[in-house]
Amino acid sequence: MSWLINTLYYVIPFIVVLGILVFVHEFGHYLMAKLSGVKVEAFSIGFGKQLWGFTDKSGTKWKISAIPLGGYCQFLGDGDASSSTSEVKDLTEEEKKMAFPFQPPLKKLLISVAGPAANYIFAIAIFACVLFFIGKIEFPAVVGEVIPNSAAAQAGIMPKDKIVSINGHKIEYFGDISREIELNTNEKISIEVERNGKIIQKSFPLKTLSVAEVTGDKTQDAKKQTRPMLGVKSINTFDVKKIQMGFFESIADASEQVWDITVVTLRGVGQMITGKRGAEDVGGVLRIAEMSGDITKDQGVLSLFLFMAMLSVNLGLINLFPIPLLDGGHVVIYLLEMTFGRELNQKVKDGLFRVGFALLISLMIFATWNDIVHLVQRWFA
Repeated sequence: MSWLINTLYYVIPFIVVLGILVFVHEFGHYLMAKLSGVKVEAFSIGFGKQLWGFTDKSGTKWKISAIPLGGYCQFLGDGDASSSTSEVKDLTEEEKKMAFPFQPPLKKLLISVAGPAANYIFAIAIFACVLFFIGKIEFPAVVGEVIPNSAAAQAGIMPKDKIVSINGHKIEYFGDISREIELNTNEKISIEVERNGKIIQKSFPLKTLSVAEVTGDKTQDAKKQTRPMLGVKSINTFDVKKIQMGFFESIADASEQVWDITVVTLRGVGQMITGKRGAEDVGGVLRIAEMSGDITKDQGVLSLFLFMAMLSVNLGLINLFPIPLLDGGHVVIYLLEMTFGRELNQKVKDGLFRVGFALLISLMIFATWNDIVHLVQRWFA
């Protein structure tokens, strides 16, 4: 019976979350293609054998396939689902007008960007709906309690101190503190605090503290994790005010949240590339399934929607990376074609796409390995 419960909590939320995000992404490509006069031959959620589908009046075949780890939007003239090859030999002149390979580079670029853009719009919509219908609970970056023997205690940080910045990055809310601590790669951390109207600057090393992490049932599965921490807690929740937001204000605030997620993600990726940060945080589908299940079990549907919004931002951002086969790689090619005024040699493009395929497969293997190591540590630590 336990396996059935785990299936309900982990597998189903994962399939639903990933399916929605893939649909949003591919629908962005689909909608821009239709607006650009490009025929869409197939719209699939998942890969492999078709489980269900139908063909609409325009000739687009909509389907759900057996392997729920992605999807694709295939245009007329595409030789494969990734639009990396073309099949244009048997097309009539009328069909060529609607075929993707014969479109000008600007149209191709807009169609490629539309997928990631849809993910960003979807994330903004989720955050804006939560802010508009529920409101915003704002935790100011004010220290409510200092943990004894922590780095903050030894540095002389006191209750009621307001954290102004960490490592030169502005702190607005209490949640920003943990974000900057996680991104810190220096031996010491630099903090500005405001106390009685005066700015005090401090620089000190963090200390590793042991904290409980709930991984399942809150009463049984709390495990200890050690990580570098500042050692401060927020002010009493009774001092926090709920802010009701208007429609346009909600959209503006949601857009700001999405921008912040993008910046933090890029900073983390940059730290990995420069070697300042380990790559153990790189996760794949197993990590997404784990997080989806944990959030569903412990925090409920609202938190799952917020997680979906954050994941949508990351999906859109990653697809914009200039790696061949990803949307960002296509964008680079189309920009080069617009710059030089002619199409790149097909052999050059084929070579780039092979390199991109090798990079993506390598990244998937690495992410899956990280996921397995993480799960083993979680189960047997």
